[in-house]
Amino acid sequence: MSGLSAAALAGLALAAGAVAGLAAQQRRHSALTEQHRLHFDLLCKAMDDPALAAVLDTYETTVPPETQRQYLFANALYTNALYFHRIGAMSRPELYGHLRVICQNQIVREYLKATRHHRASLDDSSAEATLGQMVDQLVTDLEDADTDEWWVVGEPPAE
Repeated sequence: MSGLSAAALAGLALAAGAVAGLAAQQRRHSALTEQHRLHFDLLCKAMDDPALAAVLDTYETTVPPETQRQYLFANALYTNALYFHRIGAMSRPELYGHLRVICQNQIVREYLKATRHHRASLDDSSAEATLGQMVDQLVTDLEDADTDEWWVVGEPPAE
């Protein structure tokens, strides 16, 4: 009987650990969702108000107000894609494909080039730095490509 009790306790402990893991994952997902929502709200305010947009002007060159607004919107597109990847709604190869599409826009590519130094300042071991290196390489590959078939440019990452 004690063997059955030990097995039952082990099963309960395993189940409790799984529930705790799921709860932690749900809390992380909720925190990421709230962070994303707040980031988007702040970007929207900055896009609507040039005085607030000036606070986010951390580019290495002077950027006119209209371009700044476009860059803020490009940032919203980029971070939205990263958010979907971070919550597991988009795999890394899917993220790469999505970024390859939005990088067809010259303004998005200019924004990514203007913020390259932001991504270069990240800890190389972080997931965000890895994704930043991926998008920077993609922009370089797209600009260096000698084909109009943009959908085959670059090397999509492995899963």
